[in-house]
Order: sequence, then C-alpha cells, then structure tokens
Amino acid sequence: MIRAMPLLFSYGTLRDPAVQRANFGRELGGHADALPGYTMGLLEITEPAVIALSGTAHHPVVAPSANPTDRVEGMVFELTDEELVAADGYEVSDYRRALCPLTSGAQAWVYVAA
Repeated sequence: MIRAMPLLFSYGTLRDPAVQRANFGRELGGHADALPGYTMGLLEITEPAVIALSGTAHHPVVAPSANPTDRVEGMVFELTDEELVAADGYEVSDYRRALCPLTSGAQAWVYVAA
C-alpha cells in the first residue's frame, strides 16, 4: 500500500525558495489553495536564525475568524515526514501545527497562531 505524503499549506515564508532549500534541501512544487475561516496578521519574530533566513522579523500568522467567508490564500506542498519535522524546527513557538480543511477539500497541516 502506498502511503500519502503529508500536505503542508503555506501562506508565508515557507513559500520562499531560499527558505525551502535551507530547510528541505530542495525547492517544493505545489499548487494554489486557500484556508477558509481564517484571517492573516503579522507576528514579530525574535529568533535570529529565522530572521536571517527569511530576511524579515515580521512573518504572517493565521488565526480563526468569526466570519466564515474569510479565507487566506496560499500554496499546498507535499512533504516527506522528515521534511514536516524540519518545518516544525523552522517555525518558532508562536506557531502551532494544526490539521485544517482547505477550500479544495484537502486536509493539510497549517502553522496557526499558538
């Protein structure tokens, strides 16, 4: 039996090819999708290594919205289990990984506000 690879929905710095190469050793192929029922804000990052890699101290962060028509646009990537662990290591403690339904009907891991 073939096991499906984990899906990761990214709306922020994990879409950056340089960030992908640094964390996964490759650039990811993906496709556009959206996260319904969420809104996006900004979070100030204080981790020097993350700031150096991303080039900014202000990263987007999503949180559930009271308005069900809100949505956040982004990209869906297939990762290996090891790459998902690497993504966990990149994200700071202000984020937590949650399994969320996307507009396409797929379920993907998303880094949301902790």
